Amino acid sequence: MRQQLDYVLRTVEERGVRFVRLWFTDVLGFLKSFAITPAELESALEEGMTFDGSSIQGYSRVQESDMLAVPDPNTFEIVPWRGDDAPVARMFCDIQNLSGEPFDGDPRYVLKRNLDRARDKGFTFYTSPDMEFFYFRSAESPEPLDHAGFFDLTHGDMVSDLRKQTILMLEAMGIPVEYSFHELGPSQHEIDLRYTDALTMADNVMTFRLIVKQVAQSQGVYATFMPKPIQGAFGSGMHTHLSLFEGDVNAFHDPGDPYGLSQVGKHFIAGLLRHAGEITAVTNQWINSYKRLIIGYEAPTYVCWARNNESALVRVPIPKRGKESSTRIEFRSPDPACNPYLAFSVMLAAGLKGIEEGYDLPPEATNNIYEMTPEERHAEGIGSLPQSLAEALEIMESSELVAETLGEHVFEYFIKNKRKEWSEYTAYVTPFELDRYLGTL
Repeated sequence: MRQQLDYVLRTVEERGVRFVRLWFTDVLGFLKSFAITPAELESALEEGMTFDGSSIQGYSRVQESDMLAVPDPNTFEIVPWRGDDAPVARMFCDIQNLSGEPFDGDPRYVLKRNLDRARDKGFTFYTSPDMEFFYFRSAESPEPLDHAGFFDLTHGDMVSDLRKQTILMLEAMGIPVEYSFHELGPSQHEIDLRYTDALTMADNVMTFRLIVKQVAQSQGVYATFMPKPIQGAFGSGMHTHLSLFEGDVNAFHDPGDPYGLSQVGKHFIAGLLRHAGEITAVTNQWINSYKRLIIGYEAPTYVCWARNNESALVRVPIPKRGKESSTRIEFRSPDPACNPYLAFSVMLAAGLKGIEEGYDLPPEATNNIYEMTPEERHAEGIGSLPQSLAEALEIMESSELVAETLGEHVFEYFIKNKRKEWSEYTAYVTPFELDRYLGTL
């Protein structure tokens, strides 16, 4: 740790960094930040910086507002979009009480606590999300920049340049990219981040969302991670690839199994399936999230697993020849507007529960689930994901697993905040209602 601290201090001096931005997130996953000067940096690294937590969603009450933001020197990076005239750096922070104890309401701490639990069992948790998003001409209306389709070649135009500049900026901040391409919807795009440990990836997702928006804004357009911004078009998901490692060994891989899956991998999938309904409010936390999780748009709605079946909630991609040991699973319900720290936490907890309890893996879904009748799905034991935020919250509220995973502070605040959001939504008279009813009733 001392070596990393010295590296940060030395780099700030050598690069002439003028400001260091300290980043953290609120419970809903919105990035928060304040800046310090290099004169305060050493003290910040060793003691943390005091700030008022009472104004942060899900943090302290007014009567106990002072908190500490303690920078993680391992997350130090120069911010590339601020230029070389007055360089700016950033670090993610861990939030503490003034006593120095971790703050239970810090989403980053929630994930670290769950990763420690996995580590106690000998596992390291790795993730790789496929980040989908839209470009629009403004934030006022969802007017696409293009009408291309899946994998369409769009070189030489604005959207191609936007993706290129975004990737260059991501790599400048130490975030490697695996793929980028045009997605199914008009002006919908995807950039897939390369596998890494879950804490680093959660930080990377927060940085990714900021960079995508920053690059778009610099070109006079708007980028959004709203799950379903266009009526009748495909929504944006965050299909997340998951694996557990024991040291350097992939705990999900068994070369002697027909699926290439170890018992650990099978139990993990079974845990995800059994607790899918309980964790959906976290992985899909917005009212709009459930406009995506419907039949007809390739988003999962039914709780099942398969290898090459795009209608399944959990998919087991077939590894490339010669890379069979890279076995992983893909959890397809999350959307890119979730809080990644909390989402990764509940995915991990559900999988670990399956391992601990030895859950049996149901048979693979080999048919197109969307084409099955309700009776056929029932006979196969295939349930459904929650169909609204209200339903997801009701299931989550009775979940001991989610309560334990998030901790009392985050669990109670999250449900309270989301119930308020749903109440406001149910009282809102929508354009749909006006169009359908005003002229006839």
